[in-house]
Amino acid sequence: MSSAAPETRYAKSGDVNIAYQVVGEGPFDLVYVPGWVSNVEAMWEEPAMARFLDRLASFSRLILFDKRGTGLSDRVPNDELPTLEQRMDDVRAVLDAAGSERTALFGHSEGGNMCVLFAATYPARTRALVTLAAFAKRIRSDDYPWAPTAEEREQTAIDVESRWGRLSTDDVEYYAPSRVGDERFVRALAGYLRRSASPGAAAALLRMNSQIDVRHVLPTIRLPTLCLHRRGDRDVDVEEGRYIAGRIPGARFVELPGNDHWLAAGDVDALADEIEEFLTGVRPLPEPDRVLATVLFTDLVGSTEKAVELGDRRWRELLSSHHALVRRELERFRGREIDTAGDGFLATFDGPARAIRCGVTIREAVHALGLELRAGLHTGECEVLGDKVAGIAVHTGARISGLARPGEVLVSATVRDLVAGSGIEFEDRGEHELKGVPGPWRVYSVAA
Repeated sequence: MSSAAPETRYAKSGDVNIAYQVVGEGPFDLVYVPGWVSNVEAMWEEPAMARFLDRLASFSRLILFDKRGTGLSDRVPNDELPTLEQRMDDVRAVLDAAGSERTALFGHSEGGNMCVLFAATYPARTRALVTLAAFAKRIRSDDYPWAPTAEEREQTAIDVESRWGRLSTDDVEYYAPSRVGDERFVRALAGYLRRSASPGAAAALLRMNSQIDVRHVLPTIRLPTLCLHRRGDRDVDVEEGRYIAGRIPGARFVELPGNDHWLAAGDVDALADEIEEFLTGVRPLPEPDRVLATVLFTDLVGSTEKAVELGDRRWRELLSSHHALVRRELERFRGREIDTAGDGFLATFDGPARAIRCGVTIREAVHALGLELRAGLHTGECEVLGDKVAGIAVHTGARISGLARPGEVLVSATVRDLVAGSGIEFEDRGEHELKGVPGPWRVYSVAA
């Protein structure tokens, strides 16, 4: 579940009000400078982004802000959008308002250019510099062949303004390929962009960014610097990250797996791990490879027949509504989606009562869509394999789900015993042999 957004405050930069937030109580300050457009309150609504910001705030006093013309900061005329120097002044105004005398800087994409310029101009106020998917310039030249041409950038600006806030499949494959097919994420991202800037401002900002060239500034930086880049980023080539790191004296370059340019679309924990180790000297302890969890399996009943009845297009629409519904309830009950196969979900919970209530809520909500669902739950020790879970507890949950009748939420005796006193009532469904799982298992149906 995403964190609640911190209080938004305002700093005065000249005549412009700049929205900012402060979260965390770490021993040093860290400013996050987002790329292109942002909204400091809306970014907390995306679970992956909220988790990333929480990670940064766990070891620092994190300062976030919206650049002028974007998000909750004052809008400015599209023909008066700020230069990098003016935006650098905005960073300084936010630091002054937040009472920060010296800070580490973390900039993503275009935000990396702002951080580079600030670090070079105000080294006494800068503790360290971290960039992610940053570029040195945005128009191709003979000595910088990775950027798009001026004509390509102008066409992109025209396209952005004409269909702002509507993401095509090509857009998602370009900026966030790991989230292709995740309609909830795509809708949320489109809404985030609309709340971050107007169509005209987004296009004007893109045109302004096309003029960026900080190549001559890079050798002047004399601060600890970490340059992060995902290997398959299509918007900013990994060679651009190497270029920047190679021209900042002593900079460290770390190439990470993944193809996403959008920060929250990829492995945010890997990013946070690198940043934390660089800024604190200590790499966070790895997550335990075994953890006690409640696994929930859901499965739609009669989905094949329903698909035949509705036809492909209507079935896809209904299935999309089902997926969105399940994900909404998982977030509400603090469940973590592990896998989606066809019309079924596997999720884990850190509390069995929440898992049961989530399963029952999903069952009722799915019924309102004209669908019927069965679910199975078991609590046990799971092996953690990256973003996945495995082990006998997972197999047990799957087998129990297979025993459930249409409309039934079935749990193991272990789950029933762990929620004693919760007020949840059960009906005994007897002992069963579970294929591949030793011994007889008594299971219980959650009372309607």
